[in-house]
This record gives sequence, C-alpha cells and structure tokens, in this order.
Amino acid sequence: MAAGNGDTVRVHYTGTLSDGSVFDSSADGDPIEFVIGGAAVIPGFEHAVVGMEIGQSKTFTIPSAEAYGERDPRLAQDVPRSQLPPELELFLGMRLTASNGDGREIALVVTSLTDEMARLDANHPLAGEDLTFAIELVGIN
Repeated sequence: MAAGNGDTVRVHYTGTLSDGSVFDSSADGDPIEFVIGGAAVIPGFEHAVVGMEIGQSKTFTIPSAEAYGERDPRLAQDVPRSQLPPELELFLGMRLTASNGDGREIALVVTSLTDEMARLDANHPLAGEDLTFAIELVGIN
C-alpha cells in the first residue's frame, strides 16, 4: 500500500544542511506522525512521502524557497538593550518571544550582542537553507 493524500503516516527522518550538519532527527525517538495534505510539515516533505510504501527509504533536498523561504533582512533589527527588561540576561542564540501589534507572538533569536545593542532576528532559524532529508516510511493508517 502506497501513502497518499489523507493518510496518516509515520516517518523516521534525519534533516541536514548543505554543510552536512544535522538540524533535526527522529533517530533516537519516535517517528514523526502527520496527515498527508494536513499542512503539518513543509510541503516538500509531504510530497516526498506520497507514493512511498512501508519500509521504503529515500533522500531528497528541498530548496530554501520551498522550505522556510529566504532570509528577510528586514526581520532582523538592532534593539537598544535599554529597551529590553533589565533582568533579561541575553546570550547569543537565545530564543525570545515578543508580541506584535495585534497580539500575535513572534519568535526571535539573539544573533549579535554589544554592551548597548542586541540584534533580534525574527526569521525562521532554517530560512535561507536548503534542507536535505533522509527518510523511512514506517507506518500508514
């Protein structure tokens, strides 16, 4: 039986960047489970699973434009540390959340620091990256 639209599938995966570094993997845990067509994973990942059979493996690359998009320099801003809570002990790579004008939360990452400024980046951490996945389909419901 091949996986198709509307099926709930379970997939083991390892995701790597173009330099070979692993950004995520289910190797030491449970496989990811999602409904094909349910938009729970990026579209290129869903498309790669369609037509696979249980036990089948494959490796594929999703270009950045079809994954998390290109980096948008407008989403990275320098913020004076004086505008941030004084008790906040910032460090590079720190993840923060902020609320925008309509109350939605925005995920931010601290990408540079000086004594006076913090660069906060709202781009997805994988924006601008081509993503390579090695997957194995382990279940279809």
